[in-house]
Amino acid sequence: MSIPKFGKSNIPAVGYGTFSIVDEAEMEKALDAAIEAGYRHLDTATIYDNEHLIGKVLKKWFDSGKLRREEIFITTKLPTHGVHPDRVEKFLNESLEKLQVNYVDLYLIHFPVTTKERLDVVPLEVEPTDLIAVWKKLEEQVDLGRVRSIGLSNFNQKQVAKIVDNSRIKPAANEVEIHVYMQQPELVKFCQDNGVVVISYFSLGNPGINKFFAEHGAPFLKFKLIGLLENPIVEKIAKKHHKTVAQILLKFLVQKNIAVIPKSVTPSRIKQNIDLFDFTLDQSEIKELESLDKGEGVRDHSIIFSKEFIEHPEYPFPRE
Repeated sequence: MSIPKFGKSNIPAVGYGTFSIVDEAEMEKALDAAIEAGYRHLDTATIYDNEHLIGKVLKKWFDSGKLRREEIFITTKLPTHGVHPDRVEKFLNESLEKLQVNYVDLYLIHFPVTTKERLDVVPLEVEPTDLIAVWKKLEEQVDLGRVRSIGLSNFNQKQVAKIVDNSRIKPAANEVEIHVYMQQPELVKFCQDNGVVVISYFSLGNPGINKFFAEHGAPFLKFKLIGLLENPIVEKIAKKHHKTVAQILLKFLVQKNIAVIPKSVTPSRIKQNIDLFDFTLDQSEIKELESLDKGEGVRDHSIIFSKEFIEHPEYPFPRE
């Protein structure tokens, strides 16, 4: 299967997201299924607490000779408590050690707010943030060969522009919440006009997120479930193409040159989520899906952030 690639960094259009997979056996089964299905982009992060699990599975594949390092595009992310020029190298090296590789293909600033390194304090305490100073440290890691490309996550348009205008190495990507109900067309256009690939997370609305929080000691964290997979218009289009609703939601983004990183631990769904290239949505279907955009009102991240965090000067989302 040939997967399109976006941008100068050749980011695969469809990748495998690993957020909320923290069980070793579950990770091995899911990642084996993803690699066998043709996924060649793996997306993780320090705060997902699963880089070491991914590293074990990848080493198994590399040692078997069935997969070469250069065939896999690995994305990981600098956590908020690492968004400081003195901490970038430390956290990147920890990720490389856990992943058991000597470089990652894409390293993202996970969120444009700095928190203190004390993770035992809840809510996390914030610090002043110097994004340009942090970015220069990421550029150094490219020069040292530890990272092939660098980018952003959860950055708004103004913040992306700030990095673009003050960088030697331009950001390769901005990974943000994008789906049919929150399409962020202005941000997408700005990024793409400036050579920044947009990567969508929560492409399917993340229907399992509350279950994950409940099972891992945080039942008080409850996102609004937006019901993307039950939308009748999407269901109608899926039936017409003999595809799943998830495939329609993902294809809509890919046709807009937005990369997607859907997560599932079910082998059949893992395979379905990359099977997007034997059909095309026509313009009338694209228009129908575009009409479903609800804007910023869908975003529900404030439940996991303190008042101090939301009031930070670099908090990227609308505060209303």
